[in-house]
Amino acid sequence: MSETRYAPARSRRAPRTAVRAATAVAVVLAVAAGGSYAAGIGPFDRGADAPDPAATAQARAFLADWSAGRLPSAAGRTTRPDSAERVLRSFTAGLDIARPRLTAARAERVREADDGTVSVPFTARMPIEGLGTWKYTSAVPVREQQDGTWKVDWKLSVVHPRLSRTEKFRLDREETPAREVTDRDGASLPEGRHPSLTPVLARLRGGAGAEPRGAVHLVDRVTGKVERTEVSFGGEAGPSPAGPVRTTLDAEWQSAAEKALGEAGGKNAALVALRVDDGEILALANSPATGFNRAASGTYAPGSTWKIVTSAALLLKGAVAPDDTVDCPKYLTVGKEFHNVETSEHRGATFREDFTESCNTAFISLRGKLGDRELGDVARTYFGVGQEWHIGIPSYDGSVPVPADETEKAASMIGQGRIQANPLIMASVTATAVSGTFRQPSLTPGNEDTTTTTPLPGKVVAHLRDMLRATVTDGTADVLSGLPGEIGAKTGTAEVSEEQDNNGWLVAHRGNVAVACVVEEGVTGGGSAGPVLRSLLSAVPADPS
Repeated sequence: MSETRYAPARSRRAPRTAVRAATAVAVVLAVAAGGSYAAGIGPFDRGADAPDPAATAQARAFLADWSAGRLPSAAGRTTRPDSAERVLRSFTAGLDIARPRLTAARAERVREADDGTVSVPFTARMPIEGLGTWKYTSAVPVREQQDGTWKVDWKLSVVHPRLSRTEKFRLDREETPAREVTDRDGASLPEGRHPSLTPVLARLRGGAGAEPRGAVHLVDRVTGKVERTEVSFGGEAGPSPAGPVRTTLDAEWQSAAEKALGEAGGKNAALVALRVDDGEILALANSPATGFNRAASGTYAPGSTWKIVTSAALLLKGAVAPDDTVDCPKYLTVGKEFHNVETSEHRGATFREDFTESCNTAFISLRGKLGDRELGDVARTYFGVGQEWHIGIPSYDGSVPVPADETEKAASMIGQGRIQANPLIMASVTATAVSGTFRQPSLTPGNEDTTTTTPLPGKVVAHLRDMLRATVTDGTADVLSGLPGEIGAKTGTAEVSEEQDNNGWLVAHRGNVAVACVVEEGVTGGGSAGPVLRSLLSAVPADPS
């Protein structure tokens, strides 16, 4: 009962000649923050006039390394590695940027100049801790070297078009009076008692409804004079709020969650537990405790936990039923080869068994049952994913882009490609699946809710609950078997890059609570996130009020 994965394709550089051969092979590497995905030619092949695909691949690999924090590797792809690493490191650290999200433009926007420089545009989304996201566009210039390889032509403007030898960026924050933060019962939540809440408490001390304020300024390197404001956060200053900030957190659940993350073996990890009936967050924990709030603001491929949404989309259309036979072969090629972990297979399996064993090839074989936009539409319409959530602190609310080609559509069926989520989103997805109704998660009471969703039909909910339960009793989530209460769950393994181990996922529900956990480089969901959620669910009531 092993979790499944797909094998990334490897790009191969086409030889560069004075006149490009009409049969040149184009390889496009589509990269999003928190993950990478290799695709074949597909609709992106622009023919003999297209820039050398090896140049584009190098630029995208540079962005992938930068996004993932692999700064020595990113710098090593440039013409000036020492300078590049120093600048990348000081830029993100100096502006309190936790995890850059860098998205390369599609191939048709890549340009080659007369001097042979290939320019790959990209969009940068820089989450500034405690304030919000700074978004801008830039481009990566790539030049062919004497040895025939391609490298990023390093200059300061690669990081941002206005970064130069005379001007730099400075982050200015406006201090707000610290306020007491309490749990749902009014008891104080001091940092020392719940260290994992450090980034959350820092945000909340400004007051529920009182946004932290600050700005990124472009300043003269010598005088410090502000030349322009690049982005500001928090709007106009209002009156200072008074009184404690009450949260929806439960002190017992929060303590258990923080202790449970000790089972992650020192790896970066995050966990969210929320109430199914109203979306109130009972616990939100991060490891390391004082770092980035990856539980609510992280961007990860959800891997096979996303099969909950894929299954809902298929069941909504009547495209498949739990007892239908959907073969699970070892391999399936859709522009590239997909396979299951350890090349496992389940011939003659039912769709329910495909779900419980998390069979990638079976789910991918059903991609023709869904339109290109349908998976994203279901995620948004029924699960609220991709809509704007107001939970009481900054959060990333998910993304399900329309697949660019059949290969990416196949990957999307199993929570890969460019789909992005985090534990907050996947706990909410689980709660919606087992209740039928999306309820905006909340960390503080009284938040604005601008979401619009449609309830899942009762029959679909019944099937999802049945399959989640079977995954615990007979499938890959058996790590949770034997615990009190009737638990349903789904494991997930999400590929990140060829240089990193897979992220491990596990989502579960019991009684009125849904939980989700991700362990970075945890290899498998059951093996890494499994012990975390088992520890949590062993320590808390089976059905809290």
